[in-house]
Amino acid sequence: MKLTPRLARLLINLWPPFLGAGIRVRAISPDWRDITVALKLRLGNRNYVGVHFGGSLYSMTDPFFMLMLMQNLGRDYIVWDKNGSIDYLKPGRGTVSARFTLDAATLAAIRGNTANGDKYLAQLQVAVVNEQGEVVARVHKTLYVRKKQKRPGAAEAAAGALRDEAGTA
Repeated sequence: MKLTPRLARLLINLWPPFLGAGIRVRAISPDWRDITVALKLRLGNRNYVGVHFGGSLYSMTDPFFMLMLMQNLGRDYIVWDKNGSIDYLKPGRGTVSARFTLDAATLAAIRGNTANGDKYLAQLQVAVVNEQGEVVARVHKTLYVRKKQKRPGAAEAAAGALRDEAGTA
């Protein structure tokens, strides 16, 4: 069963860590190349000085590039989050949001760099912005991507074994 954007949005919005933190996926494009996430400031996600807790800001950005790459590259690729960092630029007040985009050039670069089975470390970033459009934080993500190695099927393995035996006899 292929995960549709509509079903993914519903499931992610019901996922307990996001539900508890107040993180909401607002939209996922049909091609999985654009996702918008929002976080309202409330009692459960504010810090001691009354602004967004930094952990909530990072959490709202955590899984999305990985999901987008997995959906766009397909089952022939391994995709893992490898590293992430966040630069806090100003206090987050009110509702903040992040818009993740994945363009054709990035996908082409990943496919090109992994075509021969090599790993590729994709560097992606997203800005968390407040209601005035000001950047509150910038999140940098490194994703490990590798094309899966094809394993020989039973017939190919048997043929290879026969060739090996014939060559040694």
